[in-house]
Amino acid sequence: MREVWILAETKAGRVAPVSFELLAWARSLGSPEEISVAAVLPGPAADPEELCLHGADLVYHAADPALDGLAAAPVALVFGSLFARRRPEVLLAAATTTGRTLLPYLAAREGLGLTADCTELELERETGVLLQTRPAAGGNIMATIKTTRGLPQAATVRPRSRKPLARDPGRPVRVEMVALPAGAAAAAARGPRLVEELPFAESKGLADAPLVVAGGRGFKKKEGFALLEGLASRLGAEIGASREAVDRGWIEYPHQVGLSGRTIAPDFYLAFGISGAIQHLAGMQTAGTIVAVNADPDAPIFALSDLAVRGDLFDLLPRLAAALEDYRPAARS
Repeated sequence: MREVWILAETKAGRVAPVSFELLAWARSLGSPEEISVAAVLPGPAADPEELCLHGADLVYHAADPALDGLAAAPVALVFGSLFARRRPEVLLAAATTTGRTLLPYLAAREGLGLTADCTELELERETGVLLQTRPAAGGNIMATIKTTRGLPQAATVRPRSRKPLARDPGRPVRVEMVALPAGAAAAAARGPRLVEELPFAESKGLADAPLVVAGGRGFKKKEGFALLEGLASRLGAEIGASREAVDRGWIEYPHQVGLSGRTIAPDFYLAFGISGAIQHLAGMQTAGTIVAVNADPDAPIFALSDLAVRGDLFDLLPRLAAALEDYRPAARS
């Protein structure tokens, strides 16, 4: 049986939600008879068992406070001590500040290959080789990469790129406490410390919006986006956009959804005039409900949509806005 490990993260003393997304990625690589999934959890956390209830077969919990924050060197020593016992085939981390700090450091220390910002992962059953797909050439092509020299094969994936598995209270809980290896405390003392974490001003904007209305090339010119802005205002929604709409200067970059923009997972995603290039779809494919309006019956976004509407957005969008004239959105918490 092949082993897949994830780097679990903590937030405010508990397992961070992005860790559950990683478990979903890990479980997608094979059946329970083919792979086992372990989570390595550095730093104090009050609820390590939640990792088991969301898909992990085993949790290695190194709970020493010296591992809290961005302590790359001591966390790498923890992984080194675990690798001395067994080497997994695959190690996954989120493309968060934590994952982007720790995994490159660990890969350099252990001589591992590392592929960043993957959008698709597949494990070859015959060889155990991890096929890691990610954007290349400025997001214009998708490249599939193999890193076969050295185990584990390491990769990071974007947050919100996969939905967590449902919590299963019937799953067995196995949490193994891991002692701090020799030298780890000293390494932590020499390294950087996380003094305070300040949220970004836009943290409650597009990335966390439950409702997003988005526009693309189908608006034809910047003035067309005024229709979208009016609908978003009426719905209490955030505005998203395709890369082409941003490149044409119709809306600013913070609204861009896709591989070269934001990865989002709203409850409802309403797209007007977006054909659905793979780069865009990768940024919103985990939305709860997807409705797309496009004049092209072969628009790729239709294949991903829960409701596909073939029509002229300049006809349908004003009619939708008029139908919602008396709608008042509920206050967002």
